[in-house]
Amino acid sequence: MRASKHTRPLPISNACCTPGRPDGKTVDAGNIGSSPSAGSTDGMVRLESAEFLMGTDDRRAFPGDGEGPVRRVALDGFHIDETTVTNGQFADFVEETGYITEAELFGWSFCFYQFVSDETSKTVEQRVAGAEWWWRVDGADWRRPDGPDSSIEARMDHPVTQVSSNDADAYAKWMGKRLPTEAEWEYAARGGLEQSRYAWGNGLTPDGVHRCNIWQGEFPLSNTREDGYHGTAPARSFEPNGYGLYNVAGNVWEWCADWWTVDWASSALSSNPEGPSEGTAKVTRGGSFLCHSSYCTRYRVAARTSNTPNSSTANMGFRCAMDL
Repeated sequence: MRASKHTRPLPISNACCTPGRPDGKTVDAGNIGSSPSAGSTDGMVRLESAEFLMGTDDRRAFPGDGEGPVRRVALDGFHIDETTVTNGQFADFVEETGYITEAELFGWSFCFYQFVSDETSKTVEQRVAGAEWWWRVDGADWRRPDGPDSSIEARMDHPVTQVSSNDADAYAKWMGKRLPTEAEWEYAARGGLEQSRYAWGNGLTPDGVHRCNIWQGEFPLSNTREDGYHGTAPARSFEPNGYGLYNVAGNVWEWCADWWTVDWASSALSSNPEGPSEGTAKVTRGGSFLCHSSYCTRYRVAARTSNTPNSSTANMGFRCAMDL
């Protein structure tokens, strides 16, 4: 694995999927007003009130992640974005509000080593212990997701990345929306399929067709790109699920509103669960382009992980929801 000459380990918890900041800072968005299109449901799917079986008892699940037990959940109706928020959409938000993301305030963010330029790699001094493919890169942010000499110019229709949960909240509020609860996210991601392993069924590549952007090859050394992508894919890639949502598996992890927990109530019906009232980490769902079967199958629809709400990486984004 390519590495800078003088890197030293950066001890970060939960580093495998998305490394998190050790710092406790959070951004204060202040009064950023509302978008002219705030409250619009354009580009959203309407889902009516329903019950579904959340979670999994699949033997492939990660016990420590709290994927199970399977439990029945009732949800009120809601709208949810067809796609993750794109670079172009986030750029409009920043242009209108002057918003500054947490990665910009910190002055650095986490980048996947293969996408950092040779020139920038010379300046990298820290990599994540136990997940050395993650580098702390000065000058990385949503405009420059792979380091200070990278650009989103050719990726305006790709998911915005290098945004924290707090950044996602700020954008959602500006749009008159919110982040989905974890239960809403899973219900929408299942697309009407009950207890399927993936958002499209139980086979990863039905009829030999790739349905999501994940890693193929030997992670983290070589990606054969059999699904057509190395890094992120456009937000409207692959076939949508049964509810019309794109890329709910792979591509980028998606922030949810809930604080992280692995302790679930009894099997009694739960209505509109929202997770704990407080915590130290927020739920993320869906997996990313870095997921690989050799160490992480978190592109399964019930899979979950978390990160601190001020963290940002090259493989975390979000989509929004809204009450009916």
